[in-house]
Amino acid sequence: MSSQHSPGTADVPAVGADSPFRQGHLPRDEAPQFVLPLVVRIEKADPPARTDALETAARAVLVLLTDERARGGGEWAEAVRDWQDARIRKVVRRARGAEWRKAETLPGVTVHGARSQVRVFPPVPLDGWPKELAKLQVSGTDLDDPEPAGEAAAGLPVLWLNPDLGMSAGKAMAQVGHAAQLAWWELTDAERTAWQEDGFRLAVRTAPRERWAELGGGGLPVVRDAGFTEIAPGSCTVVADHPALRARL
Repeated sequence: MSSQHSPGTADVPAVGADSPFRQGHLPRDEAPQFVLPLVVRIEKADPPARTDALETAARAVLVLLTDERARGGGEWAEAVRDWQDARIRKVVRRARGAEWRKAETLPGVTVHGARSQVRVFPPVPLDGWPKELAKLQVSGTDLDDPEPAGEAAAGLPVLWLNPDLGMSAGKAMAQVGHAAQLAWWELTDAERTAWQEDGFRLAVRTAPRERWAELGGGGLPVVRDAGFTEIAPGSCTVVADHPALRARL
């Protein structure tokens, strides 16, 4: 991974050679492994649009990281620290009806998009999922955009998807969550505050093929997937194009 964190940020995990997204064996693999669960609400009669769900999932990761329960001496802080000390794993599952209502009873935060809802929970051990979440489906989560997403609004952070990778919606939601987290790690405290006060607004778009090489090699944070599911290890999945980071290139 090409990203390096900026001076002045606090409690930022290393993201260089020991990147939590790299393939191969890492020192991080020796630590107990945790996963960040995200559940997207997909009602059969009214599923969310794909781009809306992806953007909501990315925002949900940032909302979790900045929740007072995840910081300092908060009740989720130890789990979040343990998770960030190991591989950064996120798993997206889907729920509807009674399943969604049960998921809402567990500690977590529900983040709303235009029509989507994603609930993010504090990290859990890989083999320690709450029973209400463990029974939810993880594979086959796919969504469509009724209309093309269009250009992102000027000045918004954009999480660019690799145009040559076919990822399910669930896989893509996890990947844009990784990208949002990488961007967050690299921002200064003032830049983080500004983004948070703006409601973590962002856009997710598929990169034009003619721009992908430039985006991936230009010094912006790049997610290189560990290859646990769907795609080959080391695949570049998302580039985090935050205006504050681009201004420093």
